[in-house]
Amino acid sequence: MKRQIFGAEHDAFRATVRTFLAKEVTPYYEQWEKDGIVSREAWRAAGKQGLLGLAVPEEYGGGGNADFRYSAVLAEEFTRAGAAGLALGLHNDIIGPYLTDLATEEQKRRWLPGFCDGSLITAIAMTEPGAGSDLQGIRTHAEDRGDHWLLNGSKTFISNGILADLVIVVAKTTPEGGAHGLSLLVVERGMAGFERGRNLDKIGQKAQDTAELFFHDVRVPKENLLGELNGAFVHLMTNLAQERMGIAVAGIAAAEYLLEITTQYVKEREAFGRPLSKLQHIRFEIAEMATECAVTRAFLDRCVVDHTNGELDAVHASMAKWWATELQKRVADRCLQLHGGYGYMTEYRVARAFTDGRIQTIYGGTTEIMKEIIGRSLLG
Repeated sequence: MKRQIFGAEHDAFRATVRTFLAKEVTPYYEQWEKDGIVSREAWRAAGKQGLLGLAVPEEYGGGGNADFRYSAVLAEEFTRAGAAGLALGLHNDIIGPYLTDLATEEQKRRWLPGFCDGSLITAIAMTEPGAGSDLQGIRTHAEDRGDHWLLNGSKTFISNGILADLVIVVAKTTPEGGAHGLSLLVVERGMAGFERGRNLDKIGQKAQDTAELFFHDVRVPKENLLGELNGAFVHLMTNLAQERMGIAVAGIAAAEYLLEITTQYVKEREAFGRPLSKLQHIRFEIAEMATECAVTRAFLDRCVVDHTNGELDAVHASMAKWWATELQKRVADRCLQLHGGYGYMTEYRVARAFTDGRIQTIYGGTTEIMKEIIGRSLLG
């Protein structure tokens, strides 16, 4: 089915993204996988190409265009290229809104130009060793010391954790804590007491630096409070729909790409003297996946348009996130099976897609959390 949500300007942007990937990412990606981190030069190249800060106002160096369809194009093309390590979606779509919506004028002028030109890489630190989806379990805390906050605690599984120059830290700022006693504090590279632990060894997305972060008596200036004091819970909930949409868009794009390369593979691969595609079981497998992808794509495109128009609610974002990522996981498994032994070899894209995509049903809120959100909305 012909997609109807993009115009000529989006198509032109897609061509720009593909050119960028071919020139600045794909030739170096294998080395980044080995290194466990992408180069800072790639971030600066993305900034020069106008791929960072798409929704940031032009006065701060951004693109000045909040149309989420551009972000969708980025997510789709990076997914097709297998380039999850260069986490532009995290930077643009998850962290960007915190800075544009919550930052003071002084903070915007201090941080957004670097955010847009690629010289300032960002991360957000929520997850802790003992607290994931449950924000009430956060133990990292900040004590009010008059002109600064004294921050102590640790975080884990932080994407961009090694490269990040600016980290938005979710910390407890009231003694009683709880979900409504949390604030967002911005910790910057070089602050005394801010230390990075291991670059964690994951089963997939090897080029994406994912780190432990430690805070030992870090003096965070009062002017680095982002948003309202004790207002982090509301701020976090406000931005979750966009985060989940970005993950969902990548999920359906991955499923479609895997179906595409597997369809071609079974046409070329022979068994018992004829192509695999001549076997009825193979045709049924392809037919089922193609139908699931087509139905999911129609729903996701509707969600993208609704989000662009400011009409997408948390429930439908949760539906999109869990369904698209579970489909991605299912398609990856079936496509690897259809590749046979070759599917288990890392030189084949299906193998890397299998391990890279496994996290999709976990981060941004697990499938189980998504179902709970939907169920509560329907049943109270």
